[in-house]
Amino acid sequence: MIKLMKRTALAAAFALATLSSAIAADFDVTFLLVNDIYKMHDDKRGGVARANALARSERAKGGNLVYVHAGDTISPSLLSGFDQGEHMVELLNVVPLDIFIPGNHEFDFGKEIFYERMKALKGNILAANLRNPDGSAIDGIKDTMMLTYGDESDPMNSVKIGVVGLTADDSPVKSNPGDLKFTSATETGIAKAKELREAGADIIVAATHANRQVDREMFDSGAFDIILTGDDHDLMLFYDGRKAMVESSEDGNYMTAVDLAISVGESRGNRRVRWHPNFRIMDTAETEPDPETMKKVAGYEELLSKELDVSLGTTDTELDTRKASVRTGETAVGNLISDAMRQAVGADVAITNGGGIRGNTQYDAGSTLTRRHILTELPFGNKTLLLEVDGATIRKALENGVSQVENSAGRFPHVSGMSFTYDASKPAGERVVEIMVGDGPLDDAAMYKLATNDYMAGGGDGYTVLRGGKVLLGDLDGKLMANDVMAYIRAAGAVNAKVEGRIKGM
Repeated sequence: MIKLMKRTALAAAFALATLSSAIAADFDVTFLLVNDIYKMHDDKRGGVARANALARSERAKGGNLVYVHAGDTISPSLLSGFDQGEHMVELLNVVPLDIFIPGNHEFDFGKEIFYERMKALKGNILAANLRNPDGSAIDGIKDTMMLTYGDESDPMNSVKIGVVGLTADDSPVKSNPGDLKFTSATETGIAKAKELREAGADIIVAATHANRQVDREMFDSGAFDIILTGDDHDLMLFYDGRKAMVESSEDGNYMTAVDLAISVGESRGNRRVRWHPNFRIMDTAETEPDPETMKKVAGYEELLSKELDVSLGTTDTELDTRKASVRTGETAVGNLISDAMRQAVGADVAITNGGGIRGNTQYDAGSTLTRRHILTELPFGNKTLLLEVDGATIRKALENGVSQVENSAGRFPHVSGMSFTYDASKPAGERVVEIMVGDGPLDDAAMYKLATNDYMAGGGDGYTVLRGGKVLLGDLDGKLMANDVMAYIRAAGAVNAKVEGRIKGM
């Protein structure tokens, strides 16, 4: 009898608990993420044609899909040097995005082109930390969105997901946004997340274009449930059981779907929302390119082929232009480019930034180099400038160049006419141990002719010290870096660039 009473009591307690935690409604929502995509099409994987195909396929399944692009697309594709990214907008519009976050490369061609491209792009554009020069909101760009599923009038049968968009707050350093105003992505994001919570959001999503340090700050803040990010070109997934952070590599090589299973119910008389993510990392090598997109790509490729598939010469050595290589150490291709710049303007030394080398590939020894190859590697349309600076300025420039080597920052310097040694274990600004110009040490008081690109000469990538240099050959007279490299290869016939100890890390 006692056992029976215990069982009855347990059953009653279980029934009561079940009633007090009853689930009223279930919702499935998928966020599909792509970021940092510059290629129209690739024979192996990636490119807009494959990204469009995968997005179209996911939409065809039905359900609640939110297709998100976390920024960087109108530059630096190969054709963007000709049409300033107009073709990328046209290709993305074939399968329109639900949400687009401007990345730093959206500002590469200046404020007016940014306005024009964003106006033409289909979908919602979000950037809460971006404003016009007068502080007003930019027409067509929102701070946040509230996505509501179910019957909004019935809280027990609906769920709200708040999305805050955040552009790269380091764009004034990395790009050319002119006098547009940027606020901290982290601080702005946290403030907007609070507003969304107060407006009834059950789940907060940050869609952002931000470097890894900012990503981590946002994740650790606890203000966001899910962070969809771009900028670092990593295939990254981090989930601690409560919060998730995702990045989908680059160029559409991989795309990530975050499938949310959401339940709305009641617990102890209160409304309760729970969610659980399922992550699908999809290799687009397994996706057939979208036919509609490929028709447009074919027209662009035909135009490019007439101008670009022209042989310049060959390389006797392997050239490695992968991001992980050109942003962390000396490379043969960095030496080739800086040598070409120095020779083109008759400089004593040359410095160029690894972030300007964009092909992200490897060329075998014996490969033929074409105009297309060089413009793929140097797509920004930068010019080679000649400055007169003292040795102390060169020292400060190199300090800036290695100040973020641990983060694979684009400011990493490639040099010609000199060599240097640095110690990454020391504080930023105190890392350069030795600098040699030719066969002798750098003289801080001596004057040198420095070849660099116009972006760095204007203070880009943190090279603000170069702004004080005397301009010997400026924007009006300087030639395209890409043309200088092409001429260098054509004159040599076969180049023999190699790693030779110009940059030594300790």
